[in-house]
Amino acid sequence: MESGDKSNRSLDKALCYSKGQRRSPSVIVIGSGFSGIAAARALHDASFQVIVLESRDRIGGRVHTDYSFGFPVDLGASWLHGVCKENPLAPVIGRLGLPLYRTSGDNSVLYDHDLESYALFDMDGNQVSQKLVSKVGQIFESILQETDLVRQEMSEDVSMQRAISIVFERRPDLRLEGLENKVLQWYLCRMEGWFAADADTISLKCWDDEELLPGGHGLMVRGYLPVLNTLAKGLDIRLGHRVTKVMRRYHGVKVTVEDGRTFVADAAIITVPLGVLKSNCIKFEPKLPEWKESAINNLGVGIENKIILHFENVFWPNVEFLGVVAESSYKCSYFLNLHKATGHSVLVYMPAGQLARDIEKMSDEAAANFAFMQLKRILPNASAPIQYLVSHWGTDINTLGSYSYDKVGQPHDLYERLRIPVDNLFFAGEATSYDYPGSVHGAYSTGLMAAEDCRMRVLERYGELDLFHPVMGEDTPISVPLLISRL
Repeated sequence: MESGDKSNRSLDKALCYSKGQRRSPSVIVIGSGFSGIAAARALHDASFQVIVLESRDRIGGRVHTDYSFGFPVDLGASWLHGVCKENPLAPVIGRLGLPLYRTSGDNSVLYDHDLESYALFDMDGNQVSQKLVSKVGQIFESILQETDLVRQEMSEDVSMQRAISIVFERRPDLRLEGLENKVLQWYLCRMEGWFAADADTISLKCWDDEELLPGGHGLMVRGYLPVLNTLAKGLDIRLGHRVTKVMRRYHGVKVTVEDGRTFVADAAIITVPLGVLKSNCIKFEPKLPEWKESAINNLGVGIENKIILHFENVFWPNVEFLGVVAESSYKCSYFLNLHKATGHSVLVYMPAGQLARDIEKMSDEAAANFAFMQLKRILPNASAPIQYLVSHWGTDINTLGSYSYDKVGQPHDLYERLRIPVDNLFFAGEATSYDYPGSVHGAYSTGLMAAEDCRMRVLERYGELDLFHPVMGEDTPISVPLLISRL
């Protein structure tokens, strides 16, 4: 008990005095992904002392622009979902003059590409007619509409897979056979990619609760890093600082990193990924309340990876997406064609859910070879890649997953519960975004919200609250048009 009292007294002293002078309010931001950098930027600009503690040797978290090919490619997030002025990230991207390549129009509820931009093949390398691709796409939309009727009638939540089975029992006319069924499985595979999870774990009740902004989806042609670097300019970011313990007291927080060093401040903003919170590798003292732990445990975290293949020459059709159709969604594949958007000879294989977990057990070389073998199925004359990159979002200890989704039987308001502060601990990140989970703009906007909540709480304690000081973003209307192309 004595040692606890002693640490409390030294913490209070560190917080309240700075060489006998009045201190600025101070905040520790844990994690330098988009939400952490957004929060730190806003508080720094509001004259707070801010330290960002980051476990990796780079900033960005699940945004990771790699330059090893000699040009930028994103191993993590790469789209702006909702190319419009309502998107909270649009003003930043617009001011930087960064080009976007639009991959879908306004009508994209589920897909990040328009139907016309797909070239699908069967396992024998025969291309599926565009007419059939569009026809099955429309049938898939009808099946999803029918699942809405199932949802209205059922009191209990079920998985999307179960809901689709119920639709087939009720509407045998929507059941497909042969090649049509294989194309349908490919659409289901794309849906699983959207959530980074398998259809048997995705909630029927909540799968479409996220708010989709207008304007379709835009690929960040030069990658996301320029945006992050701009937001991070001038911030005190400590790389290689893995947080192991967060102690909260009435007068402040004390954060311990892996090598035993401690940092103290008035408050902390926790922006680590949901997978890291689930792993309990950060110890909270006192423990987080039960409702907070329940939100952490019950939100789903999925996996989608990228295997990026760089080729000497382009040997594939000039479409945005290449797909392999098969009898199950697990056996289907898809490749994003970066050449269409960036001019570089790159295809990105994107496994999700169980397939992504299985591929993460392989070496990088074996994973790249697996992806290339899928490509050879549809393009037998494909030449081998000259370089490759492989992401490991599921097994990387800094992420332990790609992004959050609604699990069967769990309410959508878990995102909001995860966001709610606990005393002087604030939470941000895509998994705390009720409206935009799983997105970069969701992470960014929750970072701004956490910064404003934190600013109000800390200044209230200092007796200096100014309700009219706007947080970054509120007074910055978009003045530069977004640079959008569609080749």
